[in-house]
Amino acid sequence: MAEAKKPAVKKAAAKKSTKTEVKAAEAVVTEVVEVVETEVVAEAKPAKTTKAGKHSAKGVKEAEEKAAKEDRKAHASEIKAEEAEAAKPKPVIKSRSRLERQGKKFRAASELVDKNKEYSLKEALELAGKTSPVKFDATVELHIKLGVDPRHADQNIRANLVLPAGTGKKVTVAVFADADDAAAAKKAGADIAGSDDFLQQLDKGIINFDVLVATPAMMAKLGKYARVLGPKGLMPSPKSGTVTTDVVKAVSEAKAGRVEYRVDTTGIVHLGVGKVSFGTDKLEQNARAVLSSIRGAKPASIKGNYVLSVYVTTSMGPGIKVLSSEV
Repeated sequence: MAEAKKPAVKKAAAKKSTKTEVKAAEAVVTEVVEVVETEVVAEAKPAKTTKAGKHSAKGVKEAEEKAAKEDRKAHASEIKAEEAEAAKPKPVIKSRSRLERQGKKFRAASELVDKNKEYSLKEALELAGKTSPVKFDATVELHIKLGVDPRHADQNIRANLVLPAGTGKKVTVAVFADADDAAAAKKAGADIAGSDDFLQQLDKGIINFDVLVATPAMMAKLGKYARVLGPKGLMPSPKSGTVTTDVVKAVSEAKAGRVEYRVDTTGIVHLGVGKVSFGTDKLEQNARAVLSSIRGAKPASIKGNYVLSVYVTTSMGPGIKVLSSEV
């Protein structure tokens, strides 16, 4: 019997414990509710005021109105300041022209050139010598604007010619040919001539020449050096006359002043025709030879104006426009 009563005692104790916990939880909830109600009531109660003075209802209202008025004044003053700042005239930054950004010598030389005038070729070349602002013997250049579209193969103007008075530059000519042609090139005035020994210099990265002439039979051996010679404009080409069986003639022309020109992507040919020290007559001979060559290279597909404009200038000098009738 004693053992049978033990579970009943445990159940009674468990029920009593549960009731105690429930009462404790209800007491906590009641306390929280009372605190919240107290705070709400406290917030709902109007602020204590006095009958007179700044803490009275009238004084508090006047203080609030005064603060609101000060806020409006401050906001209005900020708006006025912003409007005044926006109304101020902004300083105009005057951009300088290209001529004004140049040096003193260039500006002085430019004053000798009438920008509204077109000069004859002889006058332009003579004036170019006077407007050279540098101390060294400057190159006289022709800049010829053509009415062509270089994207079309037949309008990609390219040619070479020998300037009658030369270029005024000392040209180092190299010839890559077999033993017999190399010996003949040496006699014609070539500075470097050879076959396998020449390739050994290229392997070492030695490029000490301005023009390279090669025979057609030797071009296959130069193929692997195209990435080195091509970007420097030294790779021989039949169009430039540097791939030929007559190496003697090629060397003689290179030494005499053969030049190659090609229209750029904007349709302009840029070419030096001599030095300032040449004088007007020699420069005119070279310039007319270049213009004659360009006229002879006119594509059959061009129906309108072929030569649009010609300018003469020197290294770092101002441009001089040439009469269109001269072309």
